[in-house]
Amino acid sequence: MTTGEEVLDSPTNWVAEHINRYVDTDGADGHEWRPGVFTLLLTTRGRRSGTLRRTALIYGRSGDAYAVVGSQGGAPRHPAWYLNLLADPHVEVQVGADRFTARARTATPDEKARLWPVMTAIWPAYDDYQAKTDRDIPVVLLERA
Repeated sequence: MTTGEEVLDSPTNWVAEHINRYVDTDGADGHEWRPGVFTLLLTTRGRRSGTLRRTALIYGRSGDAYAVVGSQGGAPRHPAWYLNLLADPHVEVQVGADRFTARARTATPDEKARLWPVMTAIWPAYDDYQAKTDRDIPVVLLERA
């Protein structure tokens, strides 16, 4: 991804405010979103617009990779960030003060079976979100480039 490009933050107001605090403080305010629930910032390239788009996501770990869930609260459609990384898996990630490029990929069914309980231990509502939708909510692995 090109440095110096404008990045558009989530259009959801409270998420955009979270992102701004996170960026302004190098994650000191925002990395731990709630007690024991940590977030990262994911920047993808818009699949139609080509614009860089940033959102905050709860994460877990899988070895050296970061795991995130494309839940969108159990909505019937995948979140835009997930559709963007399917089109272009080269992403930027910020975890606390650590910023790096990564390659995103959807977890295999075996990986998802292992990671889903890890992620629901962090955020139990993921099970509720999956029950609300017919789509298979993806787990995504962000692997440092």
